[in-house]
Formats: sequence, structure tokens, C-alpha cells
Amino acid sequence: MSTQPLVLVADDEQRITKLVSMALSDEGFRVVTASGGEEALAKAEEIRPDIVLLDIVMPDLDGIEVMRQLRERRSVPVILLTAKGSAGDKAKGLDLGADDYIGKPFHLDELAARVRAVLRRASGVTAGTGTVQFDDIKIDLERRMVTRDGQIVELSRTEWLLLQHLATNAGKVVLHTELLTKVWGPEYRDDLQYLRVWVSRVRRKLGAKPGEPGRIKTFQGIGYLLDVEPASE
Repeated sequence: MSTQPLVLVADDEQRITKLVSMALSDEGFRVVTASGGEEALAKAEEIRPDIVLLDIVMPDLDGIEVMRQLRERRSVPVILLTAKGSAGDKAKGLDLGADDYIGKPFHLDELAARVRAVLRRASGVTAGTGTVQFDDIKIDLERRMVTRDGQIVELSRTEWLLLQHLATNAGKVVLHTELLTKVWGPEYRDDLQYLRVWVSRVRRKLGAKPGEPGRIKTFQGIGYLLDVEPASE
């Protein structure tokens, strides 16, 4: 049995699936393609891929709906392929737990690097120890669970990894490059805008008001700090 990661690529543009399939195969991946959302769901059930690449815009079922249905069946890493200008769809996809997104047109070497990075994150989640508490938030590092006012906070894999690293270093400034390398991989170490997007998402999950940092403080040009000190009166 092959140990090479199995990738399912779904896009209604045949030239895209062919190009992606050739590029990923050259990088050592096994690749299966689908030309639409319904076919992607059927093949995902049949072959149980290690990762799924989904075009957001497809004629039968769009990538967002396909991902939603995949999430109901099993936890499989998903990368969304997004056309330029689809910021709303991108945000919705991340809310549903997409592990990454890549804008079209994309470089094939970047695509392969992103696939490797997501697979590495998916297989490399290790439990920490202890709990971190502040306000009405409790972060259980061992159980990989976050609660807010006693209710479970739903986090995607990437959101959890980011919060886990900040919580493990609570009260300390974590450098941008360290967060990007530890959470996403060395390929991302200079992608500050990408980091800002994910920090903003985690802040919102922890209850920060729009436009405010909440407990995740920004140190401009340096990094971020999870502030767990009691709030001053």
C-alpha cells in the first residue's frame, strides 16, 4: 500500500485539474480529480483522501457546500481555490473550517508547498499541558478545547494551532516569524498579512469587539502576545 498522500482535486475547469494533477504528481502526491461538487463528495467517500482541494465556484455544488458536507462526514484538511475578488466566499470558507486558501491564478510550486504545509499541520497537532484562563475563557491545552462562559468555542485546526502557540507562551511576545513557521511552516515565515487574517479570526472567537485586539495584543513589527493578566478595574 502506498504511503504517498492522496489528494482529491475538484474543479469544473479540466485544464486546472489536469495542471494541478500533473504538478502534484511530480511532487510525489497521488492525485484523483473530480469535475464538480457532487462527484467530489462521491469520490471523497470512496477513496478517503488525505487532503481535498476545492474550487469555490462549481456549477452543481460549490466548494463551500462540498466542504460543509465533508465536515459532517469526517475531518479532512481542505484547501479552497479562490478566484480574485471572492473575499466573502473566502471568509465564509474559513468560518466553516478551511485549512487554507489559494487565490487564482497560483504558482504550482506554491500550491505544492501549501499542500505539504497543511498536511504537516494536520498530522502534527500535539497536545500541550495545563490550562490557561482569563476573563470567561478557558483554554485546555491537553484536551485541545476552548470554552467561553462555559460554552465550547468552535475553532478550525489552524485557529487552534495559532491559539495553542500563543497560550503556551502566554504573557510573552511571540515573534511573527515564529508563529508563521511553527503554525504554517517555513514557507510562510514572511507572510505577515496572512498571519493578520488568522489572528483577527481568533480574536473574534475569543470575544474581541470589531477593530479591537481583545486579549491578543499587537506589538507592531514584532509579534503578538496573549495577555492573561486580570483586567484592571
